[in-house]
Amino acid sequence: MARAYDNSARTEAARETRARILAAARALILEKGYAAASVTAIADAAGVSPQTLYNAVGNKAAVLKACYDVTLAGDDEPVPMGSRPEVAALATAPTASDWVRAYARWSRVVAERVGELLEAVIAPGTPTDAGVADFVATIERERRIGSTRAVAAFRDRFGLPDGLTEQRAVDVVWTLNSPEVHGRLVHRCGWTHDQYEDWLAGQLAASLT
Repeated sequence: MARAYDNSARTEAARETRARILAAARALILEKGYAAASVTAIADAAGVSPQTLYNAVGNKAAVLKACYDVTLAGDDEPVPMGSRPEVAALATAPTASDWVRAYARWSRVVAERVGELLEAVIAPGTPTDAGVADFVATIERERRIGSTRAVAAFRDRFGLPDGLTEQRAVDVVWTLNSPEVHGRLVHRCGWTHDQYEDWLAGQLAASLT
């Protein structure tokens, strides 16, 4: 009988290579901006060839999205967002007020993780290239989906105020948790993350309860 082939070492090596590429890309983007972080520069910083980079992650736009996804999750473990502690807290919040506070906390965690990266890519006046527009469209669509699911979960458990449609509630939540709002308040106005979280919780409570 042929011996089963164990490719676990190869899989782990590929994962480590990908992680090294993404770490190098993130560092370059934060230091020099997305426009200056070329595939060659990222590959050199990661100690791999450009072809290895393409094989492991994809083109430059794919590298940016992968950096964002890993930064958003906080790691590269295959754990669904819904199973992570901050998101799971929403399902166990006993009151609407507790839910709003938990959602504000989750939004703050996300903003802390990805805020610096997004500022380096999409802040006003930042040099960009063609891949940035697609990246922004993708993450905005993903945020919209996430906001829609959050509002639906809130509605099912606590209901919505009279006169507030689910669509309008999604519009409000999607706007309040946007990177632009966080960037203005924290990076440009000098708010602390605690102040941002408290403000967001208050705005959500005023809108949803």
